[in-house]
Amino acid sequence: MTPTTSNPKIHEGRNLKRFREMLSIKQDALAFELGDDWNQQKISLLEQKEKIDSDILEQVAAILKIPAEAIRNFDEEQAVNIISNTFHEKAFENSFNKGTINFHPVEKIIQLHEEKIALYERMLKEKDEMMGRLERLIGGR
Repeated sequence: MTPTTSNPKIHEGRNLKRFREMLSIKQDALAFELGDDWNQQKISLLEQKEKIDSDILEQVAAILKIPAEAIRNFDEEQAVNIISNTFHEKAFENSFNKGTINFHPVEKIIQLHEEKIALYERMLKEKDEMMGRLERLIGGR
């Protein structure tokens, strides 16, 4: 259990809480996924830590299905600066006029993951069919 080394301004526990809340996952549910040693109070304490041990952070990130680096590197101050520097009245107006469609990036990652699983299953099925054909060819000789 080694602590992560990251920007001192970044509070990993707070970032974890933000991502967990964005995904509508309760502390109890996260504790359940982490195992018998975890409970809601332990998750609450984890979210108060400025630095989270790497192995725990990796486990939590896997459960939330987000990269651990997203939790390690999310800097609220930088995000606010980017938004404030790029947002102006016309930008908001134009987004409606152009019919911009917004999607949740985590949902997109989940969709891509599911597509990858479906592709893998199709490849396994094709492999099994090919092995069956080869066995019939070899058996026919």
